[in-house]
Amino acid sequence: MSPKAMTITGWVLTGLFSLFILGASVFPKLSGMPIAEETMAQLGWPAGYVMMIGLIELACLILYLFPRTSVLGAILFMGVFGGAMATQIRAEMPLYSNILFSLYLGLFMWGGLWLRDPALRAIFPFRKG
Repeated sequence: MSPKAMTITGWVLTGLFSLFILGASVFPKLSGMPIAEETMAQLGWPAGYVMMIGLIELACLILYLFPRTSVLGAILFMGVFGGAMATQIRAEMPLYSNILFSLYLGLFMWGGLWLRDPALRAIFPFRKG
């Protein structure tokens, strides 16, 4: 794949990841949708943390979208995903559909960043054989 095609593909993956995070996680939390508070309560979180978590996710996403801070945003997002995974484990949720979902998101996020960032590809090259 040419470097230009890799960059375009990376930005497409980044866009899809960003739209998903905004629509499925950040927007429901920041807009005060009842489902966000209900879901957090089902997972054992006390009331009042939804807005803070939504703001942290939004900050991570903004950092991830800007090329100068994208790696920092991705690293911070992995911290958020790790916390989500720990919460899912503690709540005894299903492994493949719930617990590992944060891992799936992380792989998708890093894949988009790896494809769009030549410096990251130089640090972590894909090697055959």
